[in-house]
Amino acid sequence: MNMPSGFDRERVSTGAPSLDEIFMRSVARKPDELAFADPIDKARVTGQPPRRLTFAEADDAISALAAHFVGAGLPVASIIALQLPNTVELMLTTLAAWRAGLAVALLPLLWRQAELTDALNRVGARALVTCARIDGVNHADIAMQAAAEVFSIRHVCGFGDRLPEGMVSLNGVLADASDPLLLPERDARRPALITFDVTAEGLRAVPRSEAQTIAGGLAIVLDAEIRLGARIASTIVPASFVGLCASLVAALVSSSTLVLHHPFDLSALLRQIAETECDLLIAPAPLALRLGEQRLPLKFRTLRHVIGLWRSPEQAGTSVSWTAKPRLTDVYAFGEVGFLTARRDGDGNAVPIFPGPKPEGAAGSTMVSEAVVTRHGTLGLKGAMIPLAAYAPPRRRDQSLNAVLSDPLPLDYVDTGYAARLDRKTGAVCITSPPSGMIAVGGYRFLARDLNEWAQRLAPGTMLTALPDRLSGHRLAGRATDNARARAALAELGLNPLMSEAFRDRGGSA
Repeated sequence: MNMPSGFDRERVSTGAPSLDEIFMRSVARKPDELAFADPIDKARVTGQPPRRLTFAEADDAISALAAHFVGAGLPVASIIALQLPNTVELMLTTLAAWRAGLAVALLPLLWRQAELTDALNRVGARALVTCARIDGVNHADIAMQAAAEVFSIRHVCGFGDRLPEGMVSLNGVLADASDPLLLPERDARRPALITFDVTAEGLRAVPRSEAQTIAGGLAIVLDAEIRLGARIASTIVPASFVGLCASLVAALVSSSTLVLHHPFDLSALLRQIAETECDLLIAPAPLALRLGEQRLPLKFRTLRHVIGLWRSPEQAGTSVSWTAKPRLTDVYAFGEVGFLTARRDGDGNAVPIFPGPKPEGAAGSTMVSEAVVTRHGTLGLKGAMIPLAAYAPPRRRDQSLNAVLSDPLPLDYVDTGYAARLDRKTGAVCITSPPSGMIAVGGYRFLARDLNEWAQRLAPGTMLTALPDRLSGHRLAGRATDNARARAALAELGLNPLMSEAFRDRGGSA
């Protein structure tokens, strides 16, 4: 493969390889093999035709995007925020940002203007990338409105047609064959990823280095035993640390093909698995278990393994047994702190997690992450992927060193807030409930007090509450004298659709 002139491919290593260097090794080994495949129903999601890129084609597109970001004047280590669906564009833009020496901030798709503005201001993002439309929603206009309220934003880009004035189109950049600029040397120790967590103190930005991000992907690869050159079908939108690790980073580490599915269309997913001959499926754990009960994995001769992601890990212990032929690995996500992985044994039941490092040959979590039950009765996580600094409590000026050292939680652990205890008979960690005061709807977390505050902004007598839900953790329900007016009022506040749709009409009414 001919390298563009002016492009520094011979970078001097500063230690551990960067994510871009890991990808470039795959480009060198197998340039003509498939790297990324779009959802086959991408036209439904973004209005654009699906794409399939080889490693060489993806490398060219990444180089063009990276050169565009450098040419736009984005300094090394500045932050570029992405709000994109589970399509090839998200993977290319993430890798291009890393190649250009930028840190990527992942924004959930359900976030609207209020949440976007808050997150962008918190991290001082210099650029924002989105799509014209995602699932029928005009995300380009939402991005422009949020960017107008963020002083640090200097560059707003988008994929798709009919972008608003002032937004730079990236469609032509992907096809640009011009010589890229000289790109900066990457270092795995630099910040590479920022995700957003909701804690008792509110929204929190959680930065990670490339080394920590690679550790997360490595945990998935080791415990799921992802083979080199696998074909991975992922239904998880990478808008969180665990979502990115379970899809893009795991594919990079294992030099695999990544087949993307924007959730959720069952017939499209089954067709993708069959046509691309995928041997690994990544899906939300409740969904994976339902597919297993329906014996759907047995229809595919190539499917060898399923990874189930638990956003509500306290539900895993009472989940149904996995009876399908492919093996199942559970991934327990604890907000943005980190995750634990455990491969199910022959009986199909969830494997207990034990504190401390995993014994050699055991089926539980790898040594990339460890669990501990704190004196507070909560779960703590330790390991290479855990961002200690992001969750370290601020030290008071009058706080002595002895007080810090006597804290119930060891200094190298982060408290997830999940209630946990040790089983007296087995010594396993039992996760009993999510953090107090938190509402989790799928992969989105809110403070319980926020529900009341949002309801109080509406008409008197309006109620907004969260009800337990087996599939997504919680579901929101609202009651108002005029549901349509309540939905419109919440949308005007810039809140995400989970809030407004709590006031959907029921009982068959229009």
